[in-house]
Amino acid sequence: MSGKLPHFQMYIDGEFTEGSENQVMETINPATGEAWATFSCASKDDVERAVSAARRALTEGPWAEMNPSQRGQVLYKLSELVSEVAHDLGALETNDSGKLAKETRMQSGYVSDYYRYYAGLADKIQGATLPVDKPGIFAYTTPEPIGVVAAVVPWNAQMFLTATKVGPALAAGCTVVLKASELAPCAMFEFAKAIEKAGVPAGVVSIISGDAPNCSVPLTMHPDIDRLAFTGSPETAKHIVRNSAESFAVTSLELGGKSPMVVFEDADLDSAANGLIAGNFGASGQSCVACTRAIVHSSIKDKLIEKISATAEQIVIGDPLDDATQMGPLCTANQVMLIGETLEKAKAQGATVVFGGKKPDSHKDGNFFEPTLVDCPNMDIETLKVEMFGPVMSMVTFETEEEAIALANDTVFGLGSGIFTNDLARAHRVSSRIRAGICWVNTYRMISPIAPFGGVNQSGYGREAGMEAINDFVRSKTTWINTSDTPMANPFVMR
Repeated sequence: MSGKLPHFQMYIDGEFTEGSENQVMETINPATGEAWATFSCASKDDVERAVSAARRALTEGPWAEMNPSQRGQVLYKLSELVSEVAHDLGALETNDSGKLAKETRMQSGYVSDYYRYYAGLADKIQGATLPVDKPGIFAYTTPEPIGVVAAVVPWNAQMFLTATKVGPALAAGCTVVLKASELAPCAMFEFAKAIEKAGVPAGVVSIISGDAPNCSVPLTMHPDIDRLAFTGSPETAKHIVRNSAESFAVTSLELGGKSPMVVFEDADLDSAANGLIAGNFGASGQSCVACTRAIVHSSIKDKLIEKISATAEQIVIGDPLDDATQMGPLCTANQVMLIGETLEKAKAQGATVVFGGKKPDSHKDGNFFEPTLVDCPNMDIETLKVEMFGPVMSMVTFETEEEAIALANDTVFGLGSGIFTNDLARAHRVSSRIRAGICWVNTYRMISPIAPFGGVNQSGYGREAGMEAINDFVRSKTTWINTSDTPMANPFVMR
């Protein structure tokens, strides 16, 4: 059976290649539960080959000799190519992850804007002259590439999360070893064709995948890695941080969340309902910024539930390749199992499932799960604590603004947050007090290459996207020049 399936190879040092140990894995279509493709997997030797190629490309050859404007031109070309193949990349990602094809196509196309944005920034990275307090001394700083970057991305938004790492890294002159999720890597291997066609020299970007012992661990522990950019779960991140101690690599982490959306009594309820639906049921809830905690003023709770329920009943669940489908399957069967177990605990704690809570009767095959709303009597309910990565919204009520803020901050996470209110002063006041890296007001899930994102607490640290992100891929070198004709003084004579 495996021989009849499409097969994808890794991309190492400018070549598409099998792994040195010929290890192959299958990738499962979440809509059918069946294997649809195979891909080659990295061994420790393959990781070594990719990192060595990146180290060599950093200091030798065409990439090391390119000036910032030339690197920008390569990124502009990459942006154009990604836009051209967005449809194909989206289809592969849908087969791999179960995300809606209309969403993966749109997302693959939109990430071209990120490469274009960083192409424009490539020649804007500047040093400075320093007004030092030493006579006859001229001092200045120059930005230099931080070095070899290990970029580790999850399956749920690979094209986007790759762009937020590879874009600024290449603009800064770094080289990258990209580790794609072994759950859904095929679109990433196809993306390598655009990397090659854009004129990115061999070794500058390698794309690998595989299991933790043979791929992730040797990559993140490698002594030649200078920078680690990771997106994934907090538990995996703990291993990443420990591994980085081997190389002292500069590390950024974009992790999970249990984002709150606070809906005040003066909010536009239609808008708030749509925000909650988009934030929970969009992408089948498989988003790190999903607003899985709806914190609602008690006076509007019933009306808001009525509006959410009416829309949820009409959501079309089905084949993610069908543009009529509004919610596809979850990526893995483990997610379905986790949601079921968490809901059972929540009900035992006194929560009520308002709607959903099970696999849809019409889709018993595949990893489908109904959009679900849980009415929670307090903050101790399991669904308010656990990141399930599925279409489950948990609602709890508040009476005062202070209580709403306290409920919003009652979490170990801090990635996204939302507020719905028509009171502008309240919006500013409350958003400043919610501990999260992002706050949307009267909207949700908005992104832009211009706007940085990232979290606090167990949602990680560091920022991706935006102008400031590029600074995480450079180091400043300070140069001191003695401009005086007077010889340097005897260091043992103090003046």
